[in-house]
This record gives sequence, C-alpha cells and structure tokens, in this order.
Amino acid sequence: MFRRVFASVFVTLFFVAGLSNSASANAEKVTENPKIASFINKMVKQHKFERDELIRLFSEVELLPEIIEKMKRPAEGMPWHRYRQIFLKENRIALGVKFWQENEALLRRAEEKYGVPAEIIVAIIGVETRYGQHKGGFRVLDSMTTLAVDYPRRSKFFLREMEHFLLLARSEGLNPRSVLGSYAGAMGKPQFMPSSYREYAVDFDGDGVRDLLDNSADAIGSVANYLKRHGWQRGQPVAHMARVSGSKVKKQVKKGLKPHTSVGKLNSMGIVSETRLKKDLKTALIELEQSNGKEYWLGLNNFYAITRYNHSALYAMAVYQLGNAIDARRAKVASN
Repeated sequence: MFRRVFASVFVTLFFVAGLSNSASANAEKVTENPKIASFINKMVKQHKFERDELIRLFSEVELLPEIIEKMKRPAEGMPWHRYRQIFLKENRIALGVKFWQENEALLRRAEEKYGVPAEIIVAIIGVETRYGQHKGGFRVLDSMTTLAVDYPRRSKFFLREMEHFLLLARSEGLNPRSVLGSYAGAMGKPQFMPSSYREYAVDFDGDGVRDLLDNSADAIGSVANYLKRHGWQRGQPVAHMARVSGSKVKKQVKKGLKPHTSVGKLNSMGIVSETRLKKDLKTALIELEQSNGKEYWLGLNNFYAITRYNHSALYAMAVYQLGNAIDARRAKVASN
C-alpha cells in the first residue's frame, strides 16, 4: 500500500518538476517539432493531459543519434551462427538454471495457468535481459521521442508507443522521467513495449501492482500470458530439424514464419522432418545460416507464437535452444 501511495504522489509531482528557464537548444527543437507539437495536442484532447506539463516534460528530452544507429544495425541482421553465439553461452545457461531454481514455484504456476513451459519463459527473460541484469540504459522517453522524430520509417509506430508509455506511467504510478529501457523503448525484465505492457502485463504475485521493471513474479506471469494470448498451444512442439531437397525450398522459405503448408505436402516437395509428424500438421520452413552452409527447420504454431514477441526466426530459435539447454542443465544438476 505504501508503494502505491508513494508512486501516486510521485506521479502527481513529476510534471511539476521542470527544467529552469535556460532550456537547451536541443529541448527547444523537440518541443517545437511538428510531430511532437501534434502529439501534445492529441494527448491534451484525447487523454486530458495538461499542455504545460507535457511541454515541460518534453523540454527535458534528449534526441540521441546513437539510437538511430542501433536501429539500423539490429542483432537479428546477423547470420544465425553468429547470433546464436550471443545467447547460447555457458554463463547464460547457468544463470538460467539459477533463475529457475529461485522462481520454481512461480514458473510451475505460470505453466499450469497459461500452458507455456517454464524453460520457454526462462529463456525469453534470459535472452531479453539476462534474467533482469541488463534492462537497458536509455530513458524510454528519450528513445521514443528520438525514434518518433528522426526515424521516419517507423515514426507512427513510436508515436503510438509514446502515447501508450505516458498512459502507462499515469495508470501504473511510474515516473516517465526516470524509466529506463532498451534503445527501442522496451522495458523491464521481459522488455515489453509500452503497448504490450498495458495489454499483457499481469499482477502475478497479487500485490496490486503490475511491475515488470523489478518484479520477477510479474515478469514470469506476463511472459506466459503474452505467449498464450498470441496462440501458444499447451503441450505442443515448437520446431523440428528438416532435410531438404528439390527445387521448391526457397519458395517455401519465402512464405514466412506462420505455419502455412502441411507436413504431407512438404514431404512431396522433398522437405522432410527428422522427427515423425502428422501429415496434416501445418508448418513453415525456416532457413538458418550456419558457418558451413544452410540449416533447415520446420517451425510449428508455438514457434510462430515466440516470433510474436520478436518477429525474427533467429530470435525464436535462440529462445527455443536456450530453453532446451537450460532444461537439460537443470535436469543434470538435479540428478547429481
């Protein structure tokens, strides 16, 4: 209760605290930018924010060119054999086992409620923030504003996320001046974007607060809820390696990550799972670049569900393989 009252007072006061009259040239440019001016108008009209408070808030924003550079060079642009090495490391596996041991009851409850295996939940938090150790060092408001103003290709998206961020701050008792996240504005242990935080975060420990910034219980429940809401199927597989031949491999890869073609039809094209699957099961062909050539997998519905977290086959495969590695290590530790 004290935390909620304190947060409420903090949010009431955060708008009052502005910069001095000597605002920087950078701040003046931000508040005078047409996109930000229009955004402020929208927040005042639609959501009843105070104009002067928003102007003071945005006068403190820093536009950070390094964020634009990072957006142009995402890790998902790497070949698979390099991307995999980032996450399938001994330290991350060991820390995953430790996180699982420390949160075993919560993970079991999340698995029972949402149907998402513990190893997938742990792996996502491990890939995103190394189990909460690296949650991002950029102010979310700086990231959102920089991308809204200086990244035209996705400006509309980040303006919407900035809207969600301010609404989230108001409803959840967060100080928008101090919340840190990734260069793209993702927040907390599971790195939820503001819109996802508002829609999918859950109060998994029942303390009355949906805290993804510091609370492992809420992070665990929210990851599981997110995947379930995006189509995770309890007890179903994620992906299987495949052998390929014939002339239709590239065409199947280009069809995307959402399962679209039956196993039986793929078999007739020379694309065969190394694990026996039902002929009518729909799947998608995934191509990954290894150092010595191409590697192929059949991605099933649950693989696609992971890609709703990050729309990349590399990301989903890293989560899947890290989860398997953590689960195997945990079993080995338990048997000793």
